[in-house]
Amino acid sequence: MRASSDLMRPVSAGVVSALVAFTSSFVVVLAGLTAVGADHDQAASGLLAVSVLMGAGSIVLAGWTRTPITVAWSTPGAALLAATGAVHGGWPAAVGAFLLTGVLIVLTGVVPWLGELIVRIPTSIAQAMLAGILFQLCLGPITGLAENPAAVAPVIVVWLLALRFLPRWAAPLAFLAAAVVIGVHLAVSGDAVTAASLVPRLEITAPRFTLAAAIGIALPLYLVTMASQNVPGVAVMKGFGYDVPWRRSMVITGIGTVAGAPAGGHAVNLAAISAALAAGPEAGPDRSKRWIASVTSGVVMIALGVGSAAVGTLMALAPAGVVAAVAGLALIGTLAASLRAALAEADEQIPAVVTFATAASGVTMLGVSAAFWALLAGLAVRVVLRSGRRDPP
Repeated sequence: MRASSDLMRPVSAGVVSALVAFTSSFVVVLAGLTAVGADHDQAASGLLAVSVLMGAGSIVLAGWTRTPITVAWSTPGAALLAATGAVHGGWPAAVGAFLLTGVLIVLTGVVPWLGELIVRIPTSIAQAMLAGILFQLCLGPITGLAENPAAVAPVIVVWLLALRFLPRWAAPLAFLAAAVVIGVHLAVSGDAVTAASLVPRLEITAPRFTLAAAIGIALPLYLVTMASQNVPGVAVMKGFGYDVPWRRSMVITGIGTVAGAPAGGHAVNLAAISAALAAGPEAGPDRSKRWIASVTSGVVMIALGVGSAAVGTLMALAPAGVVAAVAGLALIGTLAASLRAALAEADEQIPAVVTFATAASGVTMLGVSAAFWALLAGLAVRVVLRSGRRDPP
């Protein structure tokens, strides 16, 4: 009886981890894939691909290492795509960029100096770039409320109340409220949902490699994924007393990203925030069994991925403003954390603000997205300011 009780803690923690991870940000994934040129079926295919791959990655890494390592899709990466928009070459070029991102992640695990180079990117600059990307999406609840108050207001109210009383479930409950709003909308409008649209399927796209997509999508996606997911993910795990096998993790998640790219998957990586649900005390007092939570999370995530076509169809039928509002609400906490990290050190604030403003502008120059220019601008300002310093006598 005691053994069964000990097993239930990590299993239940794994179920919660998967549910929170999926429902809190799948809307961001769909929005990002759609922004870079995917149609409804291709975006649903991408969501299916990353869901299954992150589930499989969690099962493989946790089972192999007996460590509660959890794999996630790149939510900051999806936000980057949503802010970037279409590039020259359209959806096939975006798929090529996803594949290139996966190759870079694999190389990070194989080539030691590449990982060291990523770690050397100042935290303030990386977090300010992420904050600038997220800022545009976090305007969604405001613009949605102005555009369609009757549909968006209930979602915001539910999110706010959940944030007060059930903060972990705020984003999932906001999605649930949005689902109710969409259901009412469908009942009133008479729009029908076909059975075929609920069946999961992969839409394979031949990748196209373009310089614009490589610089405008692949490089920023790689940097955001590494700086905002993989590096913090290792730190979170270390905080719970677990050492993540860096090379193994990068190779497996990189190969997963490469495998998912033709189906529309943008990137999978180590979980950061959601990693705490499987590695922390919620998974039980016996640390040697917490890896079961990550395996359970992987199994549940694969099952949720099978239902991705249904949730994709639901979001496609949403009234105006609802999807943008849900995506923005899901990212507000991440935006707050990014701003705190970006502005934590007084000496780094000016470069960080320049980076943030450039990324938030959404400007595209020479076919390259704002995220890339934000990184260059922030680093340039940082170098100039530091070069003018003089050590006190």
